Amino acid sequence: MASEAATTHEPRVCDAALARAFTFLGKRWNGVLLGTLINGPAGFSELKRAVTGISDSMLSERLTELTGAGLVQRTVEPGPPVAVDYRLTPAGHALLPALSALTTWAAENLPE
Repeated sequence: MASEAATTHEPRVCDAALARAFTFLGKRWNGVLLGTLINGPAGFSELKRAVTGISDSMLSERLTELTGAGLVQRTVEPGPPVAVDYRLTPAGHALLPALSALTTWAAENLPE
């Protein structure tokens, strides 16, 4: 009979960076908005049309959060009319391989 000490294991701990990434990207709409901006800059209305089901206030909140995290850049072009667009920053572009891999995995493994 094995001793109790031989059967105990160190507790498993999730990598802190991975936990932060999923906490941030796991918020509803953050990953979807980043994935939408893969195709290039977009204005608020264009993003609203592209992301079905998001409210104006939630879109505004998420864009502010993504901008604050340094993943999205908000650019205001003077008018008339004034134009505002959102685009991925270099840090946002660095997520593209991971987002692409998640997209492929989801298409192959998650039911619709």
